[in-house]
Amino acid sequence: MRKVNLILLIAFLIFSGCSRKEEILLPENPRIVVLMYHKIAHEEAENLYERSRVEFEKDLNYLIKNNISVISFDDLENIKKSGKMPLTHSVIITFDDGDRSWYDIAVPLLKKYGMKATFFLWVEKMEQHSFLSWQEIKYISNITLPGGVKPFVFGSHTYSHPFLEGIKDHFETTEEYYQVLDWELARSKEIIEENTPGEVTVLALPYGDGAGNREIIASAMQSGYRFIRTSRNAAIHNISGLDLFNIPSLPMLDETEQDEIGYYLEH
Repeated sequence: MRKVNLILLIAFLIFSGCSRKEEILLPENPRIVVLMYHKIAHEEAENLYERSRVEFEKDLNYLIKNNISVISFDDLENIKKSGKMPLTHSVIITFDDGDRSWYDIAVPLLKKYGMKATFFLWVEKMEQHSFLSWQEIKYISNITLPGGVKPFVFGSHTYSHPFLEGIKDHFETTEEYYQVLDWELARSKEIIEENTPGEVTVLALPYGDGAGNREIIASAMQSGYRFIRTSRNAAIHNISGLDLFNIPSLPMLDETEQDEIGYYLEH
């Protein structure tokens, strides 16, 4: 009889252990933060704006471990329309400029973990030096995950990467400035759309210059953009008050610790 009871107790404990899932604690005040990367280095980062391959993969594992969802800018727009923050903390993963390390390192790791990302192109530099080729960009933009989802989209970092607000003083008339501003935004968008599926809807400000500038926003809207990602450091905590043409971000630099993502989300 004791033997039967012991067997039943063991079976109960095994069944209970297998069926019990770790409780996921939802944050009281869920937030969204946009992560801003540049080049991903194979080995150690060579400057402040690079992130090593090892640290980048640690970032992705940090998101998984802490139940942080990876969303897109389209998702962000839908969240704003709903007027309600998601139940969990969320991030949008972005990359600036167009370094070939995206093709070699970032995209394979993002595919491995099934994560979305937006890549901002400095259009004038494509096909040059260490930058991506248009063939590589086409390949990345057509990658499809199970279920038919295309996780990687391209946005504009303008054509020649100027200080969009700072260059205004270089022109004799406001009209000349507007012409150049419109061309930088419209031409880069046009070229990217010629080489990738879908519409380019997101602009990232070079050097973060001109965040909240009404002239830049008006030009972006005229060219058909729906979002502007800035370099203004902050997390999104009030979705109803979010300006989609002034979206803040967190720079992921060589020295950035994974816990800083959590700090931005919790504070």
